[in-house]
Amino acid sequence: MTAFEGLRVVDVSQGLAGPMATMLLADFGAEVVKVEPPGGDRLRDAPGYLTWNRGKARTVLDPETAEDLEVLKDLVGGADVAVFDHAPGRLEALGLDGRTLTARHPRLVHLWVPPFGVSGPWSALPEHHGMLVGLTGTAFRQGSYADQPIWHVMPMVLHGQAVMAAGAAAAALKDRFRTGLGQAVIVSGAHANAEIAGPLGLLDAPGMMQGHPLGGSASYRLYQCGDGEWLFLATLFPHFFERAVEALKLRERVAGESPIFDAGLLIERVFREKTRAEWLAVLAAHDVPAAPVSDRADWLNSGPLTDNALRLTFDHPELGPVEMPGAPIKLAETPASVRGLMREATAEELKAFARPRPAPEPAGGGALPPLAGVKVLDLGTVIAGAYASCILANFGADVIKIESAEGDPFRPFGPGFTNHNRGKRGLGLNLKDPEGRAAFLDLARGADVVVDNYRLGVRRRLGIDYEVLRAVNPRIVSASINAYGSTGAEAHLPGFDPLLQARSGMMAAQGGPGEEPVFHSVAVNDVATAAVAAFGVIAALNAREVTGRGQNVETCLAAQSALFQSAALTTWTGAPAPPVGERDCIGFSAVDRYYPCADGWITLGLTTPGQAAALEAALGGDDWGRRFPDVLNQPRRGDLAREIAGLLRARRRSAVLAALTAAGVPATPVFRGDEARGEQWLWESGFFELRRHPAWGDMIASRAFADFSRGGAGFTRLDPDLGEHTVEVLREFGFDMDRIRRLADARLIFRG
Repeated sequence: MTAFEGLRVVDVSQGLAGPMATMLLADFGAEVVKVEPPGGDRLRDAPGYLTWNRGKARTVLDPETAEDLEVLKDLVGGADVAVFDHAPGRLEALGLDGRTLTARHPRLVHLWVPPFGVSGPWSALPEHHGMLVGLTGTAFRQGSYADQPIWHVMPMVLHGQAVMAAGAAAAALKDRFRTGLGQAVIVSGAHANAEIAGPLGLLDAPGMMQGHPLGGSASYRLYQCGDGEWLFLATLFPHFFERAVEALKLRERVAGESPIFDAGLLIERVFREKTRAEWLAVLAAHDVPAAPVSDRADWLNSGPLTDNALRLTFDHPELGPVEMPGAPIKLAETPASVRGLMREATAEELKAFARPRPAPEPAGGGALPPLAGVKVLDLGTVIAGAYASCILANFGADVIKIESAEGDPFRPFGPGFTNHNRGKRGLGLNLKDPEGRAAFLDLARGADVVVDNYRLGVRRRLGIDYEVLRAVNPRIVSASINAYGSTGAEAHLPGFDPLLQARSGMMAAQGGPGEEPVFHSVAVNDVATAAVAAFGVIAALNAREVTGRGQNVETCLAAQSALFQSAALTTWTGAPAPPVGERDCIGFSAVDRYYPCADGWITLGLTTPGQAAALEAALGGDDWGRRFPDVLNQPRRGDLAREIAGLLRARRRSAVLAALTAAGVPATPVFRGDEARGEQWLWESGFFELRRHPAWGDMIASRAFADFSRGGAGFTRLDPDLGEHTVEVLREFGFDMDRIRRLADARLIFRG
């Protein structure tokens, strides 16, 4: 059995976000019909198309014609989930909007994934990662050498939108078991940016500084070794850096330095004394987290992916064997089952799919957030584990953050800790003491989910691994996150996000051939893993509604380092080379990149010759059609790019955008972080909210990662103090005051 076995999904989206969302549902058993327009999906020639549409049956319909529109509506009538990515207003014109379809089909989950937002001047544009991260301030967040926005080679926010959309649809399906009713769900590009880039900060503070492309801290950055190869040193916490001090013999070297010296420069000199292989051996001997910067072409066949079944191969009738990343999460009782590449749907299949099924009477449950009533024990720390539970809280779960007296080591990071721990209550508990462990198991008896991101083996040493939890609560879902998977030679290693950035080729791809690698300022593997883990938990909760049993759920940073590079890692003999960056990457081509105007930056996102001709006319270009016959593929810093830059440099951004928009040229502003926080369309889309933090004061934060028509989403509180709600939580779980006093006297529970 799979988690979504028997589920019917109609996917009417194109590109990356919508198709990848339904790929995740298909990976876990859903029957997905992909509806494409007569010309095909706009990314049908991209390698990633084969991955994002695997396991589906394809049919061609043109909803702009009355006959095909009725066929599509029949398919939706037989579906459990319908997915659309149309511009605002277009679904309403076709009668395919969420309000109309859920009124006609009360059990339908209508998932809308608009590329930008639900309203505003940019909402009608097609999916485009450079525009999206430019509008939300994320392009100016990436570390750079020059003061400019940075073009991400990996479209991390679109991948994030896909995973959040799959999780939100699964949450609505979970709520349907309670109420008998579906609902309309929205996961926009703005929602996805909120989850991936986490735009939380003090209200009056300036926008986040860009930082350095190699990393901003001597203890957490890229270093070049004596043979010219690069490695990442990931000693984020003091005990790891102490080990690095010993491994590099820094104490002896510091004695010869001046009283004021740059630790980063000293460590740079030290690493140049040996080859990378030599240094990695030394660091490994001292248990120092470090990793080589590798090429992404090697990642799909690496030990962490092959040892953990994270690589798939299918035979394509024309291309031959096609390799791609596998399902990114393991559900022990209802595992993934990827059924192959997309195929053409038969007439009989479509007829059977469109046949409405008897719908039981609605259960009459009230309108609540979709995960209302789900109790989560959160043992996660730093980002990946803690943030997974934060996403569940955003969808309505009651999340209890359990910490030792030392607290989450990420607490000193201030607003960063707040961002990944919103919506939770805090409980202080010593799990290493037998009586504290017994108290935790009593909590587990009344909980639905346990989340952790311990190193492999720690759960077992603490006596709280899945087998123990299942013995006290057969309905428990236990989700565990690590770095390199649960099998293989590297499974026991500690993991930090940039180690996977380095190993998987993300850093090398962003830097470009022959250039320095680039440290991604967004902890992309951490936040991606958090979203996938949340999806896995919700999938397991759906399965529990059918089986009555919980299960063990596992994922790892390595899985997401492949998933979020799925286009680049979908390959076959003769496959086109994936795009790469450069030093301070500014785009992919002369008409698909960032440009400065007199008072700010814009994004051009052209995809057709007609758009290029309109751009030339609007800017007053000189005979581009003759001089640049392949205008869409001119180099990002070539002659055409220099000509466009010269035409824009002295003009005001608002005037340029007005002219380009009127001409039908896809173009948007690129905002710095402080500019984005003042943008009306982001506020109107519900992207931001204001909160007062008891320690930090007024804060501006993202509001929600999805919107649900029946119960909404969002955070009921900010992050908890250490053990802030200990007594309150224990009382709710049935602990009497005598036991609470004994635990407190023994210092097994605490506050502050």
